Amino acid sequence: MAAAALEPWQAVAPRRRRSAARGPRPQEVAAARNPEAEPEPEVDCGVVLRRIREAEADLLISDFWSLAVETINRCLVEHLEQLNAPVGALSEATGKLHLDSPPGESDVAPGSTPRETPVSGTCNWKCVCYGIGNFATCVIARTQLTFLLLFLEKCQIPRSHCWVYDPLFSQLEIAVLHTLGVIVLQENEEGKRSVCGAPTIFYMLHCGTALYNNLLWSNWSVDALSRVVIIGNSFRGLEERLLTRILQENYAYVAKVLEGLEEHAFPQTPRYMDTFNDTSVHWFPVRKLSQLSTDTWAFREEPDYRGCEDLEIIRNTTQDPPATDSNLL
Repeated sequence: MAAAALEPWQAVAPRRRRSAARGPRPQEVAAARNPEAEPEPEVDCGVVLRRIREAEADLLISDFWSLAVETINRCLVEHLEQLNAPVGALSEATGKLHLDSPPGESDVAPGSTPRETPVSGTCNWKCVCYGIGNFATCVIARTQLTFLLLFLEKCQIPRSHCWVYDPLFSQLEIAVLHTLGVIVLQENEEGKRSVCGAPTIFYMLHCGTALYNNLLWSNWSVDALSRVVIIGNSFRGLEERLLTRILQENYAYVAKVLEGLEEHAFPQTPRYMDTFNDTSVHWFPVRKLSQLSTDTWAFREEPDYRGCEDLEIIRNTTQDPPATDSNLL
């Protein structure tokens, strides 16, 4: 059994893990200061896949998994209803979200070919994951990736319909992701991805506020936002932690959308407190978006973070816009 499975778990006060979607701070580089880090030597693709499989088994038997799936299921049912999916398709597409598979039925075994269950019904969700972190060496990041893989299976989203990016991925981690069957984006989009009419779930745990702000800007219309689901930092929590002036000046789209969303918090259990703390499922009901003022929708300026202190995002240093990957959705 991997060393990760033998590590003792302790109930500690919630804290936010700095995602790899943000710029690392010097004190976070030293492994000695990161209690979640694991030894680097002799880690290869097979070792990482085995650790993912072990994390999957732990998740599936936990109270957290069943409670979190119920939370996501409730939001996706409402989201599908909003998109006018037929009743039959709604039942088929969400039925698999319930905890109905034993831990042994894993599809992440090293060397195996990932199963791609066809998406049911007329609502073919896509999934985009930003900022998962260095899952080869970090227990928290690996658990978050494992949750994503299980979620894709329960929601019947083929892994070939899941795009993943973190600017700090190692070559080993990219190889593991390819083996798992997801698509690794080649360029830093800074979260500026349009859904292009396709219902899309964004999985963005513990990412910088600018990343959420950029995503909202890229989909700033009632039609586009009504097709977006975000699993990530609590927007209500952002509102509580940031000064109103900072939120409105630096993260205008987050500030403007607060009255146009529904938010459901993830459950909190001691074992996964550090991994999924401050996490919520967000979706945007048309009835709420339609109540926002005309001026709110007329404001379409691209975010400019010059002068923004503690900007927790790694910027794209290239001059060209993101490549054709963004058009795949």
